[in-house]
Amino acid sequence: MQGKKIVLLGYMGSGKSTIGKLLANKLKYQFIDLDQYIEKQEGHTIPNIFKNEGELYFRKKEHHYLKEVLALKQDVILSLGGGTPCFAGNMDVVKKGGASSIYLKLSIPTIVKRLAPEKAGRPLIAHIEKEEDLLEFIGKHLFERSYYYNQAEHVVSVDQETHEQIIDSIQTMLD
Repeated sequence: MQGKKIVLLGYMGSGKSTIGKLLANKLKYQFIDLDQYIEKQEGHTIPNIFKNEGELYFRKKEHHYLKEVLALKQDVILSLGGGTPCFAGNMDVVKKGGASSIYLKLSIPTIVKRLAPEKAGRPLIAHIEKEEDLLEFIGKHLFERSYYYNQAEHVVSVDQETHEQIIDSIQTMLD
């Protein structure tokens, strides 16, 4: 018997890991961050995998491990990487796997506000120096990804909400 799966997706900085851990704790589910899962299975950090093996290798592994996690027997809250839904038919895998998918949606200004202080730890945006350039980059990137994000079963706007409000909204949607 396969366990229940709740998949959280959204742009980096949207709170997938934070909300995922809190929700998993509340529901007594296991929490899995897909990026951390990949790093553990591969024995390397994602930046190292990208650098040494390339993006194509990473995306193939990401697809493989997504299917592996969705097939687990236990109940799981799964936090996807920001790009995961956009590659290799991964949204179809989530939908066909019977998981409930939730897009944690943030406005571009809020994303910029959250990510600016932690740019150095985010390889995708570490090179962007000016805030207006960051705003433009995230705007374009989010526009490209929103097609995939909006395929989620549920959308939760998380701009002004507290963690508790977000978790309550998710629980209400899933009941």
